[in-house]
Amino acid sequence: MSASLNYKSFSKEQQTMDNLEKQLICPICLEMFTKPVVILPCQHNLCRKCASDIFQQEQASNPYLPTRGGTTVASGGRFRCPSCRHEVVLDRHGIYGLQRNLLVENIIDIYKQESTRPEKKSDQPRCEEHEEERINIYCLNCEVPTCSLCKIFGAHKDCQVAPLTHVFQRQK
Repeated sequence: MSASLNYKSFSKEQQTMDNLEKQLICPICLEMFTKPVVILPCQHNLCRKCASDIFQQEQASNPYLPTRGGTTVASGGRFRCPSCRHEVVLDRHGIYGLQRNLLVENIIDIYKQESTRPEKKSDQPRCEEHEEERINIYCLNCEVPTCSLCKIFGAHKDCQVAPLTHVFQRQK
């Protein structure tokens, strides 16, 4: 029974981390954004290197784009957002004139810290209703393990309970 409770909370946490990771993937390299991350006027994000690569490809593949004496990455130009095809017009600073998305960069840092942190080993399962509370009592009426807060304030306030250890000893 406790294994299923631990699995549920682990599964939910893992699903949240997976969903977050999907939001941190560059649409060009299909890897997690690498710093610096630039935000385009259409609000999509790219790794600066990927934005530079797209810009250079569009410049090379379209000789009819207006250039000012051999446009380079650092001297203005335009390209299309790979996500929505919105035209991005660069100023004289080129790709380096695009704003960095410091929020996304910070989220990536936090994500990497969390995903490399060792899993918390819990000796006791936690209550799904009160996540900080350990399951330490057994509801005799409903025949389910629960936490003290559920007994005091929650669904089991009118039920008979016993310490989980006593119920476990009787079951042996």
